[in-house]
Amino acid sequence: MTRFIATWFYTGLAPFAPGTWGSLAALPFAIVLHATGSFPFLLVATLLVFFLGWWATTQETAGKEDHDPGEIVIDEVAGMWITLFPLSGMLWYHDIDLAILPWPGLVVGFLLFRLFDIFKPWPVSWADRKSTPFGVMFDDVLAGVYAGICTAILGGLAHGYF
Repeated sequence: MTRFIATWFYTGLAPFAPGTWGSLAALPFAIVLHATGSFPFLLVATLLVFFLGWWATTQETAGKEDHDPGEIVIDEVAGMWITLFPLSGMLWYHDIDLAILPWPGLVVGFLLFRLFDIFKPWPVSWADRKSTPFGVMFDDVLAGVYAGICTAILGGLAHGYF
């Protein structure tokens, strides 16, 4: 069961770029969460995925030398969903009833999240150096925060708020 969770329904077992596939696999779930209960659902689900992922990663890496194996992608799910917080949150705040998150925000958020997750600017790199399951999860949380902020700024520029 922990492998199923840590690999996000075995998405992390993709033969190449498992982090990218895990991030992509997070998007349909984010869309459904937003459509079902808007930002509050996405927020609660992200908290649940973070703590469930922390637990599953602890189980999957126990006694192993590699503290962050590539097939563990539950951290990408949490980070990707955090990236979408500004998009989902603004729609919810302004009571804009869209059943699906707008595709430009999804695409930009995905690309920015992958950029920050791959290049790991500080403090993402700091969290990534932690040899703990918390570090595995937290570096993607920080990458998601960076990507979410940049997505919000770009969205504001695109819609003339700046």
